[in-house]
Amino acid sequence: MAIKSTADKVATIQKGYTLEGPTIELGAAIIDGEVHKEAPVRLPLSMMNRHGLVAGATGTGKTVTLHMMAEQLSAAGVPVFLADIKGDLSGLASAATGSEKLMARTAGIGQPWSGKTFPVEFLALGGDGNGIPVRATITSFGPILLSRIMELNDTQESSLQLVFHFADKNNLELIDLKDLRAVIQFLTSAEGKDELEELGGLSKATAGVILRELITLEAQGMEKFFGEPEFDTAELMRTAPDGRGVITCLELPTLQTKPMLFSTFLMWLLADLFDDLPEAGDLDKPKLVFFLDEAHLLFNGASKAFLDAITTTVRLIRSKGVGIFFVTQTPKDVPAEVLGQLANRVQHALRAYTPEDAKALKATVSTFPMSDYDLEETLTSAGIGEAVITVMNEKGAPTPVALTRLRAPESVMGPSVDTLISSTVADSALLPKYGTAVDNVSAYEKIAGEAAADGGAAAPAPAPGGTSDVDAEARRIEEEILGRPSSRPAPAPSRQEPREEPRQPQRRTADDGGMAGDLAGALGGALGGGLKSMARSLGTQLGRELLRGVFGTAPRRRR
Repeated sequence: MAIKSTADKVATIQKGYTLEGPTIELGAAIIDGEVHKEAPVRLPLSMMNRHGLVAGATGTGKTVTLHMMAEQLSAAGVPVFLADIKGDLSGLASAATGSEKLMARTAGIGQPWSGKTFPVEFLALGGDGNGIPVRATITSFGPILLSRIMELNDTQESSLQLVFHFADKNNLELIDLKDLRAVIQFLTSAEGKDELEELGGLSKATAGVILRELITLEAQGMEKFFGEPEFDTAELMRTAPDGRGVITCLELPTLQTKPMLFSTFLMWLLADLFDDLPEAGDLDKPKLVFFLDEAHLLFNGASKAFLDAITTTVRLIRSKGVGIFFVTQTPKDVPAEVLGQLANRVQHALRAYTPEDAKALKATVSTFPMSDYDLEETLTSAGIGEAVITVMNEKGAPTPVALTRLRAPESVMGPSVDTLISSTVADSALLPKYGTAVDNVSAYEKIAGEAAADGGAAAPAPAPGGTSDVDAEARRIEEEILGRPSSRPAPAPSRQEPREEPRQPQRRTADDGGMAGDLAGALGGALGGGLKSMARSLGTQLGRELLRGVFGTAPRRRR
């Protein structure tokens, strides 16, 4: 094989990154040790919903890369979501000042640079930090995601689903942790033992374990993350009056103490978007780009059901106009089923100090197309602010691999001053809507109220129907939700009027059989083997309802 000249390599990059539509400018190619500003490296805006990976060792510039990409997306009118783990991304609201070193770097890659500010919205999970509080109701969060936070096993997760089902049937709204605690306490009390038995698959011992885990969450101060007013994820898709996309920064100052909550809450945001957004097809630009930092936290210790649901969400949400970029240290942090869907790759330097590092390096190299670079050497010698890049071009094919000196952000690479953040939050249109927590009447108040009315015997709202209805419902839960034969005898024929199930809001279901199959597979793993075949039978009302939430999340909450 003939050795290509530098000019030939430059021509390959130029041809591969000559694109017709709007682009995100990433930087200039480095070829044979020299930066060639005449060989720009860019990413088609229309392909940003094909998802991507920003990876690299600590300190190699990953945060600056997503900072730079967020600026250009905003300028193109695309809203952006960022998890601000270190607090550095708040600098997007402040214009940078050009130093001599910075101007020399930008001139060297052909970047016209000037300091700019960008429209930024600051959020804080449960108000834990400086930002608009973000909360979710327990009902909306759903049993699968809540089980992830509580680290329940499969049996306990199935039992928690039964608790949710009991609350739904008896109109006991689960808004915050005390609502769920009140329902479980009732089911494990002497007054609730009959109700517990009627649930069939829920034992008092398992309910007690769930209750203890729930009390542990409250002791850790996690009750502030659940409640009302619940955050509407449509707020993430706003544009500023001048047409630029709003950059939403979710502050996470206590990430190290609550990593499971952080990663699961981000999946709730994605699951909610997935449920709410209509199919969009191919767009000129995405509706939203979601940067999921510290992605390894999402996958560490995750159950197969949870991973299946993530894979399904990533595969299908791009057709709704949402792009997801996973940000982590090495590609091996992301499961193969998800990694295979990340078409746009920005790989910063890797280190090979240990045998495990060397193995990760070889695995990373194997995921790139053939190129003119010795990638093992390139990835261990790349400097800060440099990355190996390949993306999907407008025709859906991978671009040539290019070691790239990346563009510099035009806003501050670091935190904004506290006074600016405080004034931005105070002036936000979201503050009156979400700033103050409310405690509406829900399961806790209903159970406590009935206990007082009955002289201390707590009881939920009476379930409709008689004993035969209870037996039939218990059989349905065991067979259809838990996916196992029921231990209860088949109900005798009855003359009773059929019990009317609570009406649920209707949601458009996909006509695409492949999409339905993906959803059915994820739900089958998450909710029990018997559900998989049932979910594929889209002719039943139950199947349609279950398909509304990949993670078991509620299809629509009170706003």
